[in-house]
Amino acid sequence: MKALTWHGKSDIRCESVEDPRIEDGRDAIIKVTACAICGSDLHIFDGVIPSMQHGDIVGHEAMGEVVEVGGDNSKLKVGDRVVVPFSIGCGECFFCKRGFYSGCERSNPNKDIVSKVWGNSPAGLHGYSHLLGGYAGGQAEYLRVPYADVGPIKVPNTLTDDQALFLSDIFPTGYMAAEFCDIQQGDTIAIWGCGPVGQMAIRSAFLLGAERVIAIDTVPERLELARKAGAETLDFRHEDIYDRIMELTRGRGADACIDAVGTEADTFSSVYATWDRIKVATFMGTDRPHVLRQAIHCCRNFGTVSIVGVYGGFLDKIPMGSAINRGLTFRMAQTPVQRYLPKLLGLIEEGKFDPSFVITHRGSLEDGPELYKKFRDKKDGCIKVVLQP
Repeated sequence: MKALTWHGKSDIRCESVEDPRIEDGRDAIIKVTACAICGSDLHIFDGVIPSMQHGDIVGHEAMGEVVEVGGDNSKLKVGDRVVVPFSIGCGECFFCKRGFYSGCERSNPNKDIVSKVWGNSPAGLHGYSHLLGGYAGGQAEYLRVPYADVGPIKVPNTLTDDQALFLSDIFPTGYMAAEFCDIQQGDTIAIWGCGPVGQMAIRSAFLLGAERVIAIDTVPERLELARKAGAETLDFRHEDIYDRIMELTRGRGADACIDAVGTEADTFSSVYATWDRIKVATFMGTDRPHVLRQAIHCCRNFGTVSIVGVYGGFLDKIPMGSAINRGLTFRMAQTPVQRYLPKLLGLIEEGKFDPSFVITHRGSLEDGPELYKKFRDKKDGCIKVVLQP
């Protein structure tokens, strides 16, 4: 089959690889009908995710048709149309039973390695390094899905692939980011990053009752899409974000702040941000947490900081003095997608949310390497790429 594979920094290739096969009775093999390039995939593309190996198949947003099912899987049958969550949950461990599938204790075969870095291991992920299981990703013609009697959700034929695909990651992630804010009537929510997850968070915040959303980015197309959703927008290259948020909230700060950027924040706007870039470039640091610092400072007393942008290591100069003295609450997670799937699928079926609005570019797997570059460089108004194998 054809698949997109990793061969080093900025080197994604479309290659012929072996077809996946059933390895466990609970597995399923799906023929991928649609997959997407996620902002988190760009961290792999940029070479900042450790333990990638040459030839690894990338991608964690995929859906398709079931073509083979393991003997112990009674949930799925050949011909079912499904969306595959990016995190892999067994459905039986302590965390899965509580709905925290992205904390699954069984699905990461390399959990002993990652525990040395993070203290404990999260779930295995599709297409996201050997640190998180070494599972093949979904930017391919076929995908093996472990624990397929727990993860995938069946999609009715009344929905298009475009409507359903983002249930795999960015819609649940953006919705969770807003849900973490515990939105009350009249709340103002500030969101850093108007990429695909940020766009889902903007619309989810309004859906959950926010009165105002302040969206922060610098890419014109992203800011325009945020305005179409009703958000007020700030361009961090031309405005002091802290000063403007204080002005817009009469000096109080936002009720909740969402970091939808993560480790590779743009380092244009401050001395600390420039220092982040220098430290990463000289191997003195692992992440560039400028957005997180700013979100903490811009949050009101006893407000919430919701973090869904990906961080990988140790963060420097985080203003914990500000956070503790002003009573901030932090909520963060890799999204337990399975927890949200029934509700969010229902919202799409009812016509209350159509995630396809974010798609700007399409292509085949052969187009993938060039579209990775275009997405990373934010060229040609590229906000979200969908590939059709």
